[in-house]
Amino acid sequence: MTQNPKRYTITAALPYTNGPIHIGHLAGVYVPSDIYARYLRLQGKDVAFICGSDEHGVAISMKARKEGITPQEVIDKYDGIIRTSFQDFGISFDNYSRTSAQIHHDTASEFFRKLYDAGKFIEETTEQLYDEEAHQFLADRFVIGTCPKCGNEEAYGDQCEKCGSTLNATDLINPKSTITGSKPVLKSTKHWFLPLNEYDTFLREWILEGHKNDWKPNVYGQVKSWVDGGLEPRAVTRDLDWGIDVPVQGAEGKKLYVWFDAPIGYISSTKEWAQRVGKNWKDYWKKEDTKLVHFIGKDNIVFHCVIFPAMLKAEGTYILPDNVPANEFLNLEGNKLSTSKNWAVWLHEYLQDFPDKQDALRYALTANAPETKDNDFTWKDFQARNNNELAAIFGNFINRVVVLTHKYYNGIVPTPNEFLEVDEQTLAELKAYPAVISSSIERYRFREALGEMMNVARLGNKYLADEEPWKMIKTDEQRVKTQMYVALQIASALATLCEPFLPFTSAKLCKILNIQSNSWDLEFEHWNVTKAGHQIGEAEILFAQIEDADIQKQLDKLEASKQANKIANMKAEPQKETITFEDFAKVDLRIGTIIEAEKMPKANKLLVLKVDTGIDVRTIVSGIAEHFTPEEVVGKQVTVLVNLAPRALRGVESEGMLLLTNTPEGKLVFVNPDTEGVSNGAIIG
Repeated sequence: MTQNPKRYTITAALPYTNGPIHIGHLAGVYVPSDIYARYLRLQGKDVAFICGSDEHGVAISMKARKEGITPQEVIDKYDGIIRTSFQDFGISFDNYSRTSAQIHHDTASEFFRKLYDAGKFIEETTEQLYDEEAHQFLADRFVIGTCPKCGNEEAYGDQCEKCGSTLNATDLINPKSTITGSKPVLKSTKHWFLPLNEYDTFLREWILEGHKNDWKPNVYGQVKSWVDGGLEPRAVTRDLDWGIDVPVQGAEGKKLYVWFDAPIGYISSTKEWAQRVGKNWKDYWKKEDTKLVHFIGKDNIVFHCVIFPAMLKAEGTYILPDNVPANEFLNLEGNKLSTSKNWAVWLHEYLQDFPDKQDALRYALTANAPETKDNDFTWKDFQARNNNELAAIFGNFINRVVVLTHKYYNGIVPTPNEFLEVDEQTLAELKAYPAVISSSIERYRFREALGEMMNVARLGNKYLADEEPWKMIKTDEQRVKTQMYVALQIASALATLCEPFLPFTSAKLCKILNIQSNSWDLEFEHWNVTKAGHQIGEAEILFAQIEDADIQKQLDKLEASKQANKIANMKAEPQKETITFEDFAKVDLRIGTIIEAEKMPKANKLLVLKVDTGIDVRTIVSGIAEHFTPEEVVGKQVTVLVNLAPRALRGVESEGMLLLTNTPEGKLVFVNPDTEGVSNGAIIG
């Protein structure tokens, strides 16, 4: 661990610009990293909080093909959406760059060239999957197949999203091109590889021994499994038409592998920031008194804890990450978040639907953060946390304090009188909280830290509830001055303590209390809390209630996505056995009308129908009772197979069959031709 760091370089995983940001990204990476950066800044630390759009790789090319536009148009579209969303949500990056920027192309090329010149790569000609129809090698996500580790039939050529295994395209069983759907062939091609096996000893000493006790178990466990499984050379180039050119002779038509290029984006983004603010970027990447922390999701652990550190070690002049506090995955309403299936809560859409509730989402995602295991986001839980916790606990306390201060003292902080034991004890508890919350944040336990911050609001509520100044004012006005003074100290402390978690709330609370947020000094006596004689502002609602109708709107949107996916993924049943024309000619389909209907006793699915077929009135038993009431079908014109052999069902002889089918939504509907003006008994065919 970096002892007494002079500066901090905090990186947040570069989001792919093939789609917007959703709550899984926020919970896994961007909210925790922002909490950490804001906390450090409150302590006056030198912080470089770095991110940027990841604009290369197969995902971009695939999106461009799907939307019928160029890769450049894809990255410009989504970089704009992502950048604006982060800003509106309050993610406080010091720099948000793009890997399409010239400074990144130059930085990545220089990095590759230095390793190439130093002989750190292996050059090999290997057989790779090739799509003969598309005339293209199938890198990464251009190929799909069965994962050799878990059997998932939809694993990609670089990773299985079900078990999290990092793969090569040639590892897949029964591979298939995502471009044409054809089965690829093997074809020789030349690439450059980083020999990870040569870094086995370094990785074991650095991670497995050096970080055994301070890295999260999920991170350490995945890295240990990967290293113990045997490290092999990893290709750092690809046969693609989109990305950064491999900067050596004989590499025409080849690009840097996105997972070589992307983490270097942290460095190029830092360079961009340093140029803008007049700092030396090398201080943040090459000085041993700098603490480097990567915030990522669990699907990026291997790249940030094995491959990128090996790259940095090979280069030789960079510091290594002090910690990589990766989170697990966040699910949505019991199902895995999926960009392709539109099963997500998109940040830019959330901000449109809840324009003043950034902190409500930050709170819900932190309180339910998937820090040690996958967790589930539900809209009902989101509503409950806003209404029953933020509004009922935090907001209620602040509102009572501010309203009573205005009611009793015209908004001026009273001069306290004698402090009783309860006052001293309450203030002592308050003074302990900065260190308690700091301890949790320093160990990357943001959910725990948030809980402690809310305990400060609970402390204030309990103090007011026990002391009851609204009653005491009638008998001892001097005592109430002390009570309100103590309550106001808690309120003003909350304005600072909540800032890393709820920055919009902190700003609003500072405005209400007419104060500036404090620096986060563990010695509470140094905090600039509200002093006697200070004038506070008027009361405002910190957290408005979220109504049931707002939540139902979001649930309806998800249900619509679910139904759209069902329709998109519906597959027609295979064709049945071929019949002759003579066989078909035997089928007698007639137009008929249902004239009576009743439920079959003791049978949930069956209706007993009387149908006028034009040639007779007959009884037909049909399994449609779960979809139609008897009243709904009486008078309905239907298609009847009239020459089906009679069959006894529950003691009732059924003399035919009605034609129905299922919609993509699972609804049963009658199959009828246009029968307007057609009489019963008319033959179909």
